[in-house]
Amino acid sequence: MTGLTFYTNPMSRGQIIRWMLEEVGAPYEQVLLDYDTTMKGEDYLAINPMGKVPAIKHDDYVVTECAAICAYLAETFPEAELAPKDHERADYYRWLFFAAGPLEQAITDKSLGLTPNEEQERSAGYGNYEKAVAALEGAVSGRDYICGDRFTAADVYVGSQIDWGLQFGTVPSRPAFEAYAGRLREREAYKRAKEIDLALMPEQPAAS
Repeated sequence: MTGLTFYTNPMSRGQIIRWMLEEVGAPYEQVLLDYDTTMKGEDYLAINPMGKVPAIKHDDYVVTECAAICAYLAETFPEAELAPKDHERADYYRWLFFAAGPLEQAITDKSLGLTPNEEQERSAGYGNYEKAVAALEGAVSGRDYICGDRFTAADVYVGSQIDWGLQFGTVPSRPAFEAYAGRLREREAYKRAKEIDLALMPEQPAAS
């Protein structure tokens, strides 16, 4: 398979996949969408019925959801060495899915002003925001990367959550978070991805 198309808007979670694509190093075609028109148009809804970005199409295969795209690209382009080795699989999948599930929900609920009471915490997959953040802090403490001393695709996704969280105040500034994000920001692929999206931002309308 060779044809890779990336659907995105620079002012979106598409930045996560831009970074991942730069880490992988595979050539891709870019399709820029705006929130109010093309992202909700029939052509794109045939790609992602949710009308959300990012998405990728790899020949006849479509993948949506940032964590899934990161995992797919890591496995599809093994030469980039971003997929987990046998001894890394547990931490890789654990924290990749934690960031995509409980952490994402905890951050979203907090931003919407939703705080579960003690009884509701039993039903909420993340318990409460403080517990989710504490678990995340533990995951990046005492190690350089999610799987230990080696950067993987899980760091692209988890790292983006922390990087954005520190910038926008959805994740508290703590030494472990600052140190981890600092390491990631020094990666050449991270820098290239940010440069590309920053250059595109004036051409794209912000989300409504």
